[in-house]
Amino acid sequence: MPERRHVRSYVLRQGRITRAQQHAYDALYPVYGVPYAVAPLDPRALFGRSAPLVLEIGSGMGETSAAIAKAHPDTDYLAVEVHAPGVGSLLRLIEAERLANLRIVRHDAVEVLEHMIADGALAGIHLFFPDPWPKKRHHKRRILQAEFAALAARKLAPGGILHAATDWQDYAEHMLAVLRAEPLLENTVAGFAPRPEYRPLTKFERRGLGLGHAVWDLVFRRHRSGIRAREETAPAAR
Repeated sequence: MPERRHVRSYVLRQGRITRAQQHAYDALYPVYGVPYAVAPLDPRALFGRSAPLVLEIGSGMGETSAAIAKAHPDTDYLAVEVHAPGVGSLLRLIEAERLANLRIVRHDAVEVLEHMIADGALAGIHLFFPDPWPKKRHHKRRILQAEFAALAARKLAPGGILHAATDWQDYAEHMLAVLRAEPLLENTVAGFAPRPEYRPLTKFERRGLGLGHAVWDLVFRRHRSGIRAREETAPAAR
């Protein structure tokens, strides 16, 4: 039987790529890029050491991924992005900052998780500001669904963290419901979490906060004991 394809959480558009981004893509992807393969990745061979590995899903233009990797040199990061301008931008940052602990895959994140990441291999998964697909008829395209939560949880090591963030309240509430329903995960707080210090504020987030817009962080952990802790209180909106 042919493999069932999941609903894509993105649309590939022919966006404008700058000359610098294209040059970085052409020159640096062979150096810092990781080819997609239907086979488990060997992080130790990729990074030349044994260290905690965090998967960054949807790295965008790369500023947040690069800042986190620079601030945490003892952790290795694998960014996943499908759009060429963002890949080129992040490659430039990796080169400029000499980030030996950050690499990037240009491919669908669900397929990377499913085929390139061994079960229990990740110390963390970052899913920052994924496309909210605000129209109701498009909600099926949102990446964080029950099937994705189960896949992500399986790839986390016991105690590993799944950290998601969004500035769309209905998506935040959907995320919270989905993650609470996943048996392998437990919430680290009651409801939504304060923004961890390791997640930098983006310029767009600062602008939104200045206009009074809210941001919701969700920080769930793959439980160690096999028994999920119960949340004692209902989620509080921020």
